[in-house]
Amino acid sequence: MMLSENQSKELLCQYGVLIPEGRLAHTPEQAEKLCKEIKARKYVVKAQIAAGGRGLAGGIKFAATPSAVANEARALLNSKLVTEQTAASGETVHSVYVEAAIDIAKNFYIAISFDPNSGRPILLASAAGGVEFEQLARMDENAVKTYLFDDTPKARDELVEFLKGVGIEGPDAVETICNAHEAFCENDLTLVEINPFVQTADGKWMAIDAKIALDRNASFRRPEFDSMVQDLGISSSEAEAQKSNINLVKLTGDIGVVANGAGLGLATNDMITDAGGEPANFMDIRTTARSFDVAKGVELLLSDPKVKVILLNIHGGGMTAADTVAEGVNFAYSRAERKLPVIAHISGHNAEWGINILRDRKVPVEIFDTMSGAINRVVEIARSGRAR
Repeated sequence: MMLSENQSKELLCQYGVLIPEGRLAHTPEQAEKLCKEIKARKYVVKAQIAAGGRGLAGGIKFAATPSAVANEARALLNSKLVTEQTAASGETVHSVYVEAAIDIAKNFYIAISFDPNSGRPILLASAAGGVEFEQLARMDENAVKTYLFDDTPKARDELVEFLKGVGIEGPDAVETICNAHEAFCENDLTLVEINPFVQTADGKWMAIDAKIALDRNASFRRPEFDSMVQDLGISSSEAEAQKSNINLVKLTGDIGVVANGAGLGLATNDMITDAGGEPANFMDIRTTARSFDVAKGVELLLSDPKVKVILLNIHGGGMTAADTVAEGVNFAYSRAERKLPVIAHISGHNAEWGINILRDRKVPVEIFDTMSGAINRVVEIARSGRAR
């Protein structure tokens, strides 16, 4: 779950990361009034959306006076921004963040996430910070350098040397990154991204923009974030799914996807797209989900009028057995008036039981032994539905 820019900065600030002084506004009048509280000669007005790439899409504006701030806020509020990270329809701007414009001497990119091989926090750093970072990183695989955080006595010295190689030098810069690492570990975060991470003209190190991702699976340990998440403006279906131990993201297609595991869900959506289909959602059934939780996720798909067919791609293992998911699908179909065709690929622990449940309980299902076979069939059904 991504926090907004102002929420991300607020959290990092609590750990000693310097940020520009700023205020959140929902109307042009509020933006003009609040910016007068900021000690600055110039201002920046930033559209608050969940996707990145705002700068290149016109979502960041500079203003010299409070009245100019109001004009820029008026132009951004209720507009739609289309970036590389949004759907084609874009995202509506419901609020703007007004902050002091900073005199920047140097731009960098830093991020902290998890290394998939070791499971340890990893630092990503680049001298190519700013709005064009993602494009530069795609063009040059050497633009980003990585460092695995360690708890050994030599770790601080190693971090200092690593950062020097990127061009980030000085005790304040190192301290800021260590503070961001502390925030990452103490709050069950999956991402801390600061872009740009800058050195100001007077030598201070500061986070000009920031993005933080919370680990949804750790939400039971972090009730203090509940109110922040409620302010993010996620759809009612996504919020309902979260209550039922399911990570759900609505997309624009017509193929409903049910998968257990983020990696399997992403791979399934990619295969659908490669086969010419359009996923209606991304779904990740958490390991803590029960059959009734799965039923809630399937019911949300059945209630979406855009969805024409459901693809069930399940690998039973660990805490989530295949028959648990199958029971959830059965519960959803037993209560639903709309019974879409189900194309299923089921493998792993209790796969045979899961298949028998779907067949015996009269779910309108076709079973496939391979993912590719199931993908091709579900795309075929979706295309035929579009033709009608």
